[in-house]
Amino acid sequence: MGADTGSGLDARDWAILTELQRDGRLPVAELGRRTGLSQEDATERLRRLELTGVITGFHASVDPVRVGLPVLAVVRVENPTHRHQQMDRLVADRHEIVECLWLAAESCYLVRVVASSAYHLEELASLLAQVGAAATSVVSSVRLRGRGI
Repeated sequence: MGADTGSGLDARDWAILTELQRDGRLPVAELGRRTGLSQEDATERLRRLELTGVITGFHASVDPVRVGLPVLAVVRVENPTHRHQQMDRLVADRHEIVECLWLAAESCYLVRVVASSAYHLEELASLLAQVGAAATSVVSSVRLRGRGI
């Protein structure tokens, strides 16, 4: 944390980001206390981080198991013909697709999906296979989940 990335962020900015990534509902007064800033300074820095696009939003972290989607898988989708619009439509239409990365040097997508069952996973993999050859790997355990920057 706090390494010079050329971003123009100082140690207090990084401290704010660290605290908010731990708890996005942290009151500004408490954020200021934890980062050694007054409430007014914390509010101003927070506003600047949002206006400059460093903070892009706040969200709830949802446990997929508790919403009936206990199967986690990664699907590698070969796409040498670059059918990005077709993938963009799938990503927009299916809430079970939780992350989609384009690996340019390999002309493929790496897609993280959650599913309710093996059958549901097979359905998702079939949809993704419409974009390109798909290889599915079921995740047996997660060693690191959603670490902040």
